[in-house]
Amino acid sequence: MKLWEGRFEAPTAENADLFNDSLPFDCRLWAVDIAASIAHAAMLGSCGIISADESKAIRDGLNAIADDIAAGKLAMEGAEDIHSFVENELVKRIGDAGKKLHTARSRNDQVATDFRLYARGAFDCLTESLAWLVESLTDRAKAGLKLIMPGYTHLRKAQPMCAGHFFNAYAEMFLRDMDRVRASRDRANVMPLGSGALAGTSYPIDRDMTCDLLEFDRPCENSLDGVSDRDFAAEFLFDCSMIMSHLSRLCEDIILYSTEEFGYFEISDEYSTGSSIMPQKKNPDIPELMRGKTGRVYGHLMALLTTIKAIPLAYDKDLQEDKEGFFDAEKQTINSINIMAELLPAIALNKERMASAAEAEFCCATDVADYLARKNVPFRTAHGVTGRIVRWCIENGRTLQDMTAEEYRAFAPEFGDDICDAVRAAACAGARTSYGGASPERVRENLKSIKKRLKKYLQ
Repeated sequence: MKLWEGRFEAPTAENADLFNDSLPFDCRLWAVDIAASIAHAAMLGSCGIISADESKAIRDGLNAIADDIAAGKLAMEGAEDIHSFVENELVKRIGDAGKKLHTARSRNDQVATDFRLYARGAFDCLTESLAWLVESLTDRAKAGLKLIMPGYTHLRKAQPMCAGHFFNAYAEMFLRDMDRVRASRDRANVMPLGSGALAGTSYPIDRDMTCDLLEFDRPCENSLDGVSDRDFAAEFLFDCSMIMSHLSRLCEDIILYSTEEFGYFEISDEYSTGSSIMPQKKNPDIPELMRGKTGRVYGHLMALLTTIKAIPLAYDKDLQEDKEGFFDAEKQTINSINIMAELLPAIALNKERMASAAEAEFCCATDVADYLARKNVPFRTAHGVTGRIVRWCIENGRTLQDMTAEEYRAFAPEFGDDICDAVRAAACAGARTSYGGASPERVRENLKSIKKRLKKYLQ
């Protein structure tokens, strides 16, 4: 039975029913729908809008429905949405008392409340998964404190750095994501229930009571906004999009660094695949697929933003399109985070290859210029001298590390014998001691800071 069919003489066309129905996807809201209805029934009874016996019968009936759904004894079918299904099932079980559940409530504020309750849980799941991922990254950072690798700009070797710095950089990104998710959850935790269809209700309801029962921070202050606001859903999709963008960057680095050309990382067999025709292949399909799913999550964000951009107040059926993308983005993002948290420990770091690469292609050239600058040579002059040294090395098949002190002094008399030690990758990385720098000392400090900031999410 449709909750609204009394006004109509003819039944809805079959294809219109199929087009209109949302039960196939909003059925996952059953638990929050029942929880919100139990709170609503308790409030109705407390305020004397329905009798105490009716309130208890409704709550007992709803709890029984929840138990049966959870146990797989009750199939969710035969209704246009989960809200209709629950109410129809309740009336079947307890009779006319079940028909009083919807007193002082519209499906508009019911849907908005259910979705916020679900979103609140989704934000919490994101936070939990992100915490796991940050812990996984800090474990890798700790293991990389004694390893040196090249850092890149423009995908060209730039300067040597402590390998832990690489993993901490991603930990910082995901910590920002956690901060963003928490702030979004706080904004989402406002209760629309009691807004009615759009204008509130004439019944003497107690919205604060319902708010407390459902653990919302406060009731919404404007009923029009309460039933039509989907900012929280858009924020969730944006948060997922940012998380996926950070995951995609990490995937790209893992894919590149695990190629034969780089050889810094090796992904374990458990997270690799092969080729159906080339027996030698070991492909990074997991990070590649994760990188691909980023576009899928971006698409859900753009779809929702496009849906809500021109909806007049208050509720319109367009808003039924707010959930499927949300549910899929939730699934894809949380799955991706969790898999990455497991993938990271399964990556072997090639210490020798990274250390060798950190001295190749003149990664330590900046330190040559800095050496001269510390000898009171103006940095721009030092930069030019170092550029000429690099050109000379290229023309003569030499490296900064195999040059002698005498050869350095041919370009500038300020070079001392210690220049040969100063251009070793470990020394260059160790010299980056500025706050936030890439030296092992600073990376260790950054690691402690990350763990300290993470603690507030683990309590």
